[in-house]
Amino acid sequence: MAEQKMLAIDLGASSGRGIVGSFNGEILSLKENHRFSNDPVIVNGRMHWDILRIFHEIKQSITKTVLEGDHIRSIGIDTWGVDYALLDEKGRMLSNPIHYRDTRTNGIVSYVDRFFTQKELYAQTGIQCMNFNTIFQLSADLRDDPEMVQRAARMLNIPDLLNYFLTGNMANEYTILSTGALLNAVERNYAFDLIERAGIPKRLFGTIVQPGTTIGKLLPQVQEETGKTDANVLAVASHDTASAVIAVPTQEDDFLFISSGTWSLMGTELHAPAINDLTAEYDFTNEGGACGTIRFLKNIMGLWLIQESRRQWRREGQEYSFAQLEALARECKPLQCFVNPDDPSFATPGNLPERIREYCRRTGQHVPESVGEVVRCIYESLALKYRYTAESIQKITALRPKVIYVVGGGTKDGFLSQMTADACGMPVSAGPEEATAIGNLMMQMMAAGEAADLKQARAIVAASFERK
Repeated sequence: MAEQKMLAIDLGASSGRGIVGSFNGEILSLKENHRFSNDPVIVNGRMHWDILRIFHEIKQSITKTVLEGDHIRSIGIDTWGVDYALLDEKGRMLSNPIHYRDTRTNGIVSYVDRFFTQKELYAQTGIQCMNFNTIFQLSADLRDDPEMVQRAARMLNIPDLLNYFLTGNMANEYTILSTGALLNAVERNYAFDLIERAGIPKRLFGTIVQPGTTIGKLLPQVQEETGKTDANVLAVASHDTASAVIAVPTQEDDFLFISSGTWSLMGTELHAPAINDLTAEYDFTNEGGACGTIRFLKNIMGLWLIQESRRQWRREGQEYSFAQLEALARECKPLQCFVNPDDPSFATPGNLPERIREYCRRTGQHVPESVGEVVRCIYESLALKYRYTAESIQKITALRPKVIYVVGGGTKDGFLSQMTADACGMPVSAGPEEATAIGNLMMQMMAAGEAADLKQARAIVAASFERK
């Protein structure tokens, strides 16, 4: 068959890429054609996403497909979850989207308790309670800027917003929408009872579309900038973890995955949400996946702890590569101290190494002083959190997985993968590294009929990419 080409726009919390996928009927190959930094911007005490710069960079990637003669037939965008923009009745943004790490939602959970309890929220949505969930962010908007909410006609999550910028068509894609505690997990539709009790206008929420839906062609003015292309813009599994899970290279039904990056999303795949007293006690989340699946998982503060520590050392004039940090950690004495990676004190930007030391002082442990000791503490704490999560999943479900599949950028860190295997007592399969972009492309292939279902898509992934 003729080689088919597609473009995946994969946006992470710190960088974005355009990746052209080529499928020859058996093997999927990747070519990165554009990479750019994705830096939040703090203005007047608010942390925003620089969404217009992001859109500019997406157009640069599309332009390169035209200039390089790639003849892509479709484009899909995936991003992090929960964040959004509000648009007025003329389709104009009312504000740059605010970053989920912004402080405006500090204390918002107790504020929203006046409308419904956390127990009521979880019973309907099945979503882990985190103060940056979309329903909490919208409640903060309504509390702090009610005039803006009154002017708003639509809410679009980040990938839906970018699809709208490209095509002029608005839609709310299921997997990204499911991350924000706005959906009834069983009915897979809006939890309007809770939304209205919070005072959030129903008019903000449009038609929900499933992964694989065609959104439209590029607007004429976009094509003037990028060059002529007949590519369709698709709603893929546009939450980055939903895309990454498509790329888990397994044929098993009972498996554990860790989508390892800034966050560690650890869980399994179900065909129906699991919402009960035990899942609430362990604070598991039920997010929408591709092909009718549910991603039953836990959000764990992942390599953010390393990334933000590295930024602090850079501020202090010490520049370390990730490989150097791993090497320093290997030299240190093991099992000296541990932190809970999800402690709220680690959630915001700042001096992470000192916060880790303070945590250890407060809990009567050895205080990690050197760079290597801090990194080793983070690695070992993550590995043990993975073990706790794996055991919790097996306690809650009937699944008895034999392998943990680690996918995403964190697979480059072999030391952490080995610690995970050791701590959990089961083999770890690490790879593919570009799981999110690969899952994005596989969803485009399923929409085109080149992969019949998830199992066939995963078989193509397994045949195309190496694992450790």
